[in-house]
Amino acid sequence: MKLPRCLHALPFLALAALALAGLSPPAAAEGLDKVTVGGWSQPISEITNLLAEPDHGLFKARGIALDYVPGNGGGSAIQAVLAGQADIAFTDPASFYLALDKGADLVAVYDIYPQNVFNVVSPKSRGIRTIADLKGKRVGVYSLASGTRQHLLLLLATAGLKETDVTVEVTGLLNFAPLIQGQVDATAATDTGLLVGRAKGLGEVDVIEVRDHLNLPSDIFVVTRKDYEARKPLLKRFLAAYRDSAAWMIARPDEAARLAVTRAINGRDEAINREVIRLRNLSSVSPTTEREGLGHFDLPVLQQGADTFRRLGLVARALDMGQVVKTDLIPVRESAASPAKEGTP
Repeated sequence: MKLPRCLHALPFLALAALALAGLSPPAAAEGLDKVTVGGWSQPISEITNLLAEPDHGLFKARGIALDYVPGNGGGSAIQAVLAGQADIAFTDPASFYLALDKGADLVAVYDIYPQNVFNVVSPKSRGIRTIADLKGKRVGVYSLASGTRQHLLLLLATAGLKETDVTVEVTGLLNFAPLIQGQVDATAATDTGLLVGRAKGLGEVDVIEVRDHLNLPSDIFVVTRKDYEARKPLLKRFLAAYRDSAAWMIARPDEAARLAVTRAINGRDEAINREVIRLRNLSSVSPTTEREGLGHFDLPVLQQGADTFRRLGLVARALDMGQVVKTDLIPVRESAASPAKEGTP
Protein backbone atom coordinates (compact mmCIF):
# COMPACT_ATOMS: atom_id res chain seq x y z
CA MET A 1 0.00 0.00 0.00
CA LYS A 2 1.35 3.43 -0.92
CA LEU A 3 1.71 6.02 1.81
CA PRO A 4 -0.25 9.26 1.42
CA ARG A 5 1.92 11.97 -0.10
CA CYS A 6 1.90 13.98 3.12
CA LEU A 7 3.55 11.14 5.02
CA HIS A 8 6.52 11.04 2.68
CA ALA A 9 7.32 14.58 3.79
CA LEU A 10 7.38 13.77 7.49
CA PRO A 11 11.12 13.06 7.77
CA PHE A 12 11.90 16.41 6.21
CA LEU A 13 9.36 18.20 8.39
CA ALA A 14 10.86 16.47 11.41
CA LEU A 15 14.38 17.58 10.60
CA ALA A 16 13.19 21.12 10.08
CA ALA A 17 11.31 21.05 13.37
CA LEU A 18 14.38 19.80 15.20
CA ALA A 19 16.54 22.49 13.66
CA LEU A 20 14.11 25.14 14.87
CA ALA A 21 13.93 23.52 18.29
CA GLY A 22 17.68 23.74 18.65
CA LEU A 23 17.97 20.30 20.20
CA SER A 24 21.61 19.94 19.26
CA PRO A 25 23.71 23.03 20.09
CA PRO A 26 27.42 23.04 19.14
CA ALA A 27 28.60 20.62 21.82
CA ALA A 28 32.29 21.53 21.72
CA ALA A 29 31.57 25.25 21.97
CA GLU A 30 29.63 24.76 25.19
CA GLY A 31 31.83 22.04 26.66
CA LEU A 32 29.08 19.47 26.35
CA ASP A 33 29.19 15.79 25.38
CA LYS A 34 26.89 15.04 22.46
CA VAL A 35 24.55 12.06 22.82
CA THR A 36 22.34 11.10 19.90
CA VAL A 37 19.13 9.19 20.53
CA GLY A 38 17.97 6.95 17.70
CA GLY A 39 14.20 7.26 17.92
CA TRP A 40 11.51 4.85 16.82
CA SER A 41 9.38 7.78 15.70
CA GLN A 42 9.34 11.28 14.34
CA PRO A 43 9.44 14.04 17.02
CA ILE A 44 5.89 13.55 18.28
CA SER A 45 4.15 14.84 21.39
CA GLU A 46 4.55 11.73 23.51
CA ILE A 47 8.30 12.35 23.70
CA THR A 48 7.94 16.02 24.67
CA ASN A 49 10.26 15.40 27.62
CA LEU A 50 13.05 15.01 25.03
CA LEU A 51 11.86 17.64 22.57
CA ALA A 52 11.55 20.30 25.28
CA GLU A 53 15.26 20.15 26.14
CA PRO A 54 15.75 23.74 24.84
CA ASP A 55 13.14 24.81 27.41
CA HIS A 56 13.99 22.78 30.52
CA GLY A 57 17.71 22.22 29.86
CA LEU A 58 17.88 19.06 31.96
CA PHE A 59 20.36 17.30 29.66
CA LYS A 60 22.54 20.39 29.39
CA ALA A 61 22.53 20.58 33.19
CA ARG A 62 24.29 17.21 33.19
CA GLY A 63 26.80 18.25 30.53
CA ILE A 64 25.01 16.67 27.57
CA ALA A 65 24.14 18.11 24.16
CA LEU A 66 21.06 16.09 23.19
CA ASP A 67 20.41 15.15 19.59
CA TYR A 68 17.58 13.07 18.16
CA VAL A 69 17.51 11.02 14.95
CA PRO A 70 13.93 10.26 13.84
CA GLY A 71 13.12 6.65 13.02
CA ASN A 72 10.47 4.46 11.48
CA GLY A 73 10.00 1.83 14.16
CA GLY A 74 11.96 0.18 16.96
CA GLY A 75 13.95 -1.88 14.49
CA SER A 76 15.15 1.24 12.71
CA ALA A 77 16.25 2.74 16.05
CA ILE A 78 18.45 -0.29 16.69
CA GLN A 79 19.82 -0.15 13.15
CA ALA A 80 20.77 3.51 13.70
CA VAL A 81 22.84 2.47 16.71
CA LEU A 82 24.45 -0.49 14.93
CA ALA A 83 25.30 1.77 11.98
CA GLY A 84 26.93 4.36 14.24
CA GLN A 85 24.30 7.00 13.48
CA ALA A 86 23.06 7.12 17.09
CA ASP A 87 24.48 6.35 20.52
CA ILE A 88 21.38 4.91 22.16
CA ALA A 89 18.23 3.33 20.74
CA PHE A 90 14.73 4.29 21.90
CA THR A 91 13.24 0.93 20.96
CA ASP A 92 10.87 -1.81 22.07
CA PRO A 93 11.68 -5.20 23.64
CA ALA A 94 10.32 -7.11 20.64
CA SER A 95 12.80 -5.38 18.32
CA PHE A 96 15.50 -5.98 20.95
CA TYR A 97 14.73 -9.72 21.00
CA LEU A 98 14.80 -9.93 17.21
CA ALA A 99 18.14 -8.10 17.00
CA LEU A 100 19.67 -10.35 19.66
CA ASP A 101 18.37 -13.40 17.83
CA LYS A 102 20.23 -12.23 14.72
CA GLY A 103 23.48 -11.94 16.69
CA ALA A 104 23.61 -8.22 17.55
CA ASP A 105 25.69 -7.58 20.69
CA LEU A 106 23.38 -5.23 22.55
CA VAL A 107 22.36 -4.49 26.12
CA ALA A 108 19.27 -2.81 27.58
CA VAL A 109 20.07 -0.12 30.14
CA TYR A 110 16.78 1.64 31.07
CA ASP A 111 13.06 0.77 31.08
CA ILE A 112 11.37 3.80 29.51
CA TYR A 113 7.76 2.61 29.56
CA PRO A 114 7.25 -0.49 31.75
CA GLN A 115 3.58 -0.69 30.76
CA ASN A 116 2.58 -2.17 27.41
CA VAL A 117 0.62 0.29 25.25
CA PHE A 118 0.24 -1.70 22.02
CA ASN A 119 -3.12 -2.81 20.67
CA VAL A 120 -5.11 -3.81 17.60
CA VAL A 121 -8.06 -1.57 16.78
CA SER A 122 -10.99 -2.35 14.48
CA PRO A 123 -14.41 -0.78 13.80
CA LYS A 124 -17.18 -2.71 15.51
CA SER A 125 -18.73 -3.33 12.10
CA ARG A 126 -15.80 -5.60 11.22
CA GLY A 127 -16.70 -8.07 13.98
CA ILE A 128 -13.09 -8.53 15.12
CA ARG A 129 -13.54 -9.41 18.78
CA THR A 130 -10.71 -11.91 19.25
CA ILE A 131 -7.26 -12.49 17.79
CA ALA A 132 -8.60 -15.45 15.81
CA ASP A 133 -11.03 -13.09 14.07
CA LEU A 134 -8.05 -11.38 12.39
CA LYS A 135 -7.50 -14.35 10.07
CA GLY A 136 -7.90 -13.29 6.46
CA LYS A 137 -8.16 -9.62 7.37
CA ARG A 138 -6.15 -6.58 6.25
CA VAL A 139 -4.22 -5.15 9.20
CA GLY A 140 -2.35 -1.84 9.21
CA VAL A 141 1.00 -1.28 10.95
CA TYR A 142 3.06 1.89 11.42
CA SER A 143 5.98 0.32 9.52
CA LEU A 144 7.49 -3.12 8.95
CA ALA A 145 10.23 -2.24 11.47
CA SER A 146 7.82 -0.98 14.11
CA GLY A 147 6.71 -2.34 17.45
CA THR A 148 3.16 -2.35 16.07
CA ARG A 149 4.13 -5.09 13.63
CA GLN A 150 6.16 -7.07 16.20
CA HIS A 151 3.33 -7.00 18.71
CA LEU A 152 0.84 -7.96 16.00
CA LEU A 153 3.00 -11.02 15.31
CA LEU A 154 3.00 -11.80 19.03
CA LEU A 155 -0.79 -11.61 19.21
CA LEU A 156 -1.22 -13.72 16.07
CA ALA A 157 1.15 -16.38 17.39
CA THR A 158 -0.78 -16.69 20.66
CA ALA A 159 -3.80 -17.70 18.57
CA GLY A 160 -1.81 -20.11 16.40
CA LEU A 161 -1.75 -17.72 13.46
CA LYS A 162 1.15 -16.47 11.32
CA GLU A 163 1.74 -13.22 9.50
CA THR A 164 0.74 -14.93 6.26
CA ASP A 165 -2.74 -15.50 7.76
CA VAL A 166 -3.38 -11.75 7.49
CA THR A 167 -2.51 -9.08 4.93
CA VAL A 168 -0.20 -6.53 6.54
CA GLU A 169 -0.47 -3.00 5.17
CA VAL A 170 1.98 -0.20 6.03
CA THR A 171 -0.22 2.77 6.94
CA GLY A 172 2.27 5.12 8.60
CA LEU A 173 2.77 6.58 12.04
CA LEU A 174 -0.44 7.43 13.95
CA ASN A 175 -2.36 7.19 10.68
CA PHE A 176 -5.91 5.96 11.20
CA ALA A 177 -7.20 7.34 7.90
CA PRO A 178 -6.94 3.96 6.09
CA LEU A 179 -8.97 2.35 8.90
CA ILE A 180 -11.59 5.11 8.89
CA GLN A 181 -11.83 4.90 5.07
CA GLY A 182 -12.14 1.10 5.06
CA GLN A 183 -8.82 0.41 3.32
CA VAL A 184 -7.85 -1.93 6.18
CA ASP A 185 -10.01 -3.96 8.56
CA ALA A 186 -7.89 -3.33 11.64
CA THR A 187 -4.82 -1.39 12.66
CA ALA A 188 -2.03 -2.36 15.03
CA ALA A 189 -1.42 0.77 17.07
CA THR A 190 -0.83 2.16 20.56
CA ASP A 191 -2.90 3.89 23.23
CA THR A 192 -1.86 7.33 22.02
CA GLY A 193 -2.50 6.34 18.41
CA LEU A 194 -6.03 5.30 19.35
CA LEU A 195 -6.52 8.61 21.14
CA VAL A 196 -5.47 10.55 18.03
CA GLY A 197 -7.62 8.31 15.82
CA ARG A 198 -10.71 9.00 17.92
CA ALA A 199 -10.02 12.73 17.75
CA LYS A 200 -9.96 12.44 13.94
CA GLY A 201 -13.33 10.77 13.65
CA LEU A 202 -12.77 7.09 14.40
CA GLY A 203 -16.13 5.70 15.49
CA GLU A 204 -16.91 2.86 17.90
CA VAL A 205 -14.19 0.24 17.90
CA ASP A 206 -13.15 -3.06 19.37
CA VAL A 207 -9.69 -3.00 20.93
CA ILE A 208 -7.48 -6.02 21.57
CA GLU A 209 -4.85 -5.04 24.16
CA VAL A 210 -1.46 -6.73 24.02
CA ARG A 211 -1.04 -6.27 27.78
CA ASP A 212 -3.96 -8.62 28.36
CA HIS A 213 -1.77 -11.36 26.88
CA LEU A 214 1.70 -10.18 27.92
CA ASN A 215 2.42 -6.88 29.69
CA LEU A 216 5.82 -6.43 28.09
CA PRO A 217 7.43 -2.98 28.44
CA SER A 218 6.64 -0.74 25.49
CA ASP A 219 10.05 0.91 25.14
CA ILE A 220 13.56 0.58 26.52
CA PHE A 221 16.94 2.22 25.95
CA VAL A 222 19.45 -0.07 24.22
CA VAL A 223 23.15 0.41 23.47
CA THR A 224 25.90 -1.75 22.03
CA ARG A 225 27.81 -3.79 24.58
CA LYS A 226 30.97 -2.07 23.41
CA ASP A 227 29.57 1.36 24.28
CA TYR A 228 28.14 0.07 27.54
CA GLU A 229 31.60 -1.04 28.61
CA ALA A 230 33.51 1.98 27.27
CA ARG A 231 31.16 4.90 27.99
CA LYS A 232 29.57 4.15 31.34
CA PRO A 233 30.07 7.61 32.92
CA LEU A 234 28.50 9.37 29.91
CA LEU A 235 25.62 6.90 29.65
CA LYS A 236 24.97 7.21 33.37
CA ARG A 237 24.71 11.01 33.01
CA PHE A 238 22.39 10.61 30.03
CA LEU A 239 20.07 8.24 31.89
CA ALA A 240 19.99 10.55 34.90
CA ALA A 241 19.04 13.43 32.60
CA TYR A 242 16.38 11.33 30.90
CA ARG A 243 14.98 10.33 34.29
CA ASP A 244 14.90 14.02 35.23
CA SER A 245 13.01 14.82 32.01
CA ALA A 246 10.49 12.02 32.57
CA ALA A 247 9.92 13.23 36.15
CA TRP A 248 9.49 16.77 34.80
CA MET A 249 6.76 15.65 32.37
CA ILE A 250 5.00 13.68 35.12
CA ALA A 251 5.10 16.66 37.48
CA ARG A 252 4.25 19.32 34.86
CA PRO A 253 1.95 17.79 32.22
CA ASP A 254 0.23 21.10 31.41
CA GLU A 255 3.55 22.82 30.73
CA ALA A 256 4.65 19.88 28.59
CA ALA A 257 1.39 20.00 26.62
CA ARG A 258 1.88 23.70 25.96
CA LEU A 259 5.48 23.24 24.81
CA ALA A 260 4.48 20.36 22.54
CA VAL A 261 2.50 22.82 20.43
CA THR A 262 5.76 24.14 18.98
CA ARG A 263 8.16 21.28 19.72
CA ALA A 264 6.23 18.29 18.29
CA ILE A 265 5.22 17.86 14.66
CA ASN A 266 1.77 16.64 15.71
CA GLY A 267 1.30 18.98 18.67
CA ARG A 268 -1.00 21.70 17.35
CA ASP A 269 -3.87 20.79 19.68
CA GLU A 270 -2.86 21.46 23.29
CA ALA A 271 -5.81 19.50 24.68
CA ILE A 272 -4.85 16.39 22.72
CA ASN A 273 -1.23 16.90 23.78
CA ARG A 274 -2.35 16.87 27.39
CA GLU A 275 -4.15 13.54 26.96
CA VAL A 276 -1.23 11.99 25.03
CA ILE A 277 1.16 13.11 27.77
CA ARG A 278 -1.16 11.76 30.46
CA LEU A 279 -1.16 8.35 28.80
CA ARG A 280 2.59 8.34 28.35
CA ASN A 281 3.14 9.37 31.95
CA LEU A 282 0.96 6.46 33.09
CA SER A 283 3.02 4.05 31.00
CA SER A 284 6.24 5.35 32.61
CA VAL A 285 5.41 3.99 36.05
CA SER A 286 4.81 0.56 37.55
CA PRO A 287 4.94 -1.15 40.95
CA THR A 288 8.65 -1.68 40.29
CA THR A 289 9.31 2.02 39.59
CA GLU A 290 7.25 2.95 42.65
CA ARG A 291 9.66 0.89 44.76
CA GLU A 292 12.95 1.54 42.97
CA GLY A 293 12.52 4.66 40.86
CA LEU A 294 11.93 5.50 37.21
CA GLY A 295 13.78 3.37 34.67
CA HIS A 296 14.10 0.17 36.68
CA PHE A 297 13.36 -3.12 34.94
CA ASP A 298 11.07 -5.94 35.96
CA LEU A 299 13.51 -8.60 34.77
CA PRO A 300 11.13 -11.59 35.09
CA VAL A 301 8.69 -9.88 32.71
CA LEU A 302 11.40 -9.30 30.09
CA GLN A 303 12.51 -12.92 30.46
CA GLN A 304 8.93 -14.10 30.11
CA GLY A 305 8.69 -12.07 26.92
CA ALA A 306 11.88 -13.59 25.51
CA ASP A 307 10.73 -17.10 26.42
CA THR A 308 7.31 -16.45 24.87
CA PHE A 309 8.86 -15.18 21.64
CA ARG A 310 10.93 -18.37 21.41
CA ARG A 311 8.04 -20.67 22.30
CA LEU A 312 5.91 -19.05 19.61
CA GLY A 313 8.70 -19.33 17.04
CA LEU A 314 9.29 -15.60 16.69
CA VAL A 315 12.96 -16.03 17.66
CA ALA A 316 15.12 -19.13 17.27
CA ARG A 317 17.62 -18.69 20.11
CA ALA A 318 17.18 -18.91 23.85
CA LEU A 319 17.75 -15.40 25.17
CA ASP A 320 19.01 -14.89 28.73
CA MET A 321 17.88 -11.46 29.85
CA GLY A 322 20.20 -11.64 32.84
CA GLN A 323 23.10 -11.35 30.39
CA VAL A 324 21.74 -8.49 28.29
CA VAL A 325 19.88 -6.30 30.80
CA LYS A 326 22.17 -4.02 32.80
CA THR A 327 20.90 -1.99 35.72
CA ASP A 328 24.08 -0.39 37.10
CA LEU A 329 23.65 2.82 35.06
CA ILE A 330 20.07 3.53 36.17
CA PRO A 331 19.99 6.51 38.54
CA VAL A 332 19.05 5.89 42.14
CA ARG A 333 15.62 7.07 43.22
CA GLU A 334 16.86 9.65 45.72
CA SER A 335 18.66 12.06 43.41
CA ALA A 336 19.32 15.53 44.73
CA ALA A 337 19.47 16.81 41.16
CA SER A 338 16.01 15.60 40.22
CA PRO A 339 13.86 18.61 39.23
CA ALA A 340 10.62 17.09 40.41
CA LYS A 341 9.61 14.49 42.90
CA GLU A 342 8.93 11.17 41.23
CA GLY A 343 5.37 10.15 41.77
CA THR A 344 2.17 8.98 40.19
CA PRO A 345 1.04 10.95 37.14
